[in-house]
Amino acid sequence: MKISEAHKLAMKRFETMINTADSNIAKELVANDAPFYTPASPTPLYGGEGYLSVVHWMRQSFPDVQWKLEEMVAEGNVVAVRWTLSGTHEGEFMGIPATGKHFSTSVMNFYYFNDEGKVINDIAAEGMIGILRGIGALEK
Repeated sequence: MKISEAHKLAMKRFETMINTADSNIAKELVANDAPFYTPASPTPLYGGEGYLSVVHWMRQSFPDVQWKLEEMVAEGNVVAVRWTLSGTHEGEFMGIPATGKHFSTSVMNFYYFNDEGKVINDIAAEGMIGILRGIGALEK
């Protein structure tokens, strides 16, 4: 199996990991020293547990949040993924009180793998605007 194909299979498990917040899968797929930058923390979060802390942060505002892997392209140690991110705004989000509104938006991430096949970096295209529009915080 080509490396890029193995990384694609890993991303399918990654989808399960983020939708179930499974820490065992996170340990399997994410390098312990991988830094993740997010609005959920002023400093980088590390490893699978750090990555899942972002999922838990999102669930405080959107308890039904889900990521659906729509497309992916892999080359070498990089996989680009287009996700559909959806949820219902039932808790405060970045200072915005719950609206009860449902959102669905496309987000794009680039995942970088090390030689052991673990995620070492995740660079996200800005999806926050779609969330804020979806919950009515910004006009369309």
